[in-house]
Amino acid sequence: MSETNTDEKLRYSDAELAHFKKILEEKIAEAKEQYELIKSAYMNDADNGTNDTAPQFKAFDEGSAVMSKETSSQLAIRQEKFIRDLKNALIRIENKSYGVCRVTGKLINKKRLELVPHATLSIEAKNMQK
Repeated sequence: MSETNTDEKLRYSDAELAHFKKILEEKIAEAKEQYELIKSAYMNDADNGTNDTAPQFKAFDEGSAVMSKETSSQLAIRQEKFIRDLKNALIRIENKSYGVCRVTGKLINKKRLELVPHATLSIEAKNMQK
């Protein structure tokens, strides 16, 4: 298996880092778009065009709006953290420490980084946490 080869390397090559940088930049752009959608949904939840609904539905509607705002707020916070994690991964690319597991010191599998480009733990280290 080629994983033993990657374990022996201390870091990914500049070409490999450039590949991951492109993935990260695309993910950041997507994440920022999602964040803006979440934020605009949160901002537009104020009215929802329900001013003329029957009074018996008013309490339910207000409760639903509060719940929707809370959900949107939580999603926005998670999305901000995701963007921050992706940007931190870009910094690790710049200082050439990207893809190195912070627990084992070994290289994180390339396939894992392509799926989770902001990962800082190898599967081995993740399993040790359980």
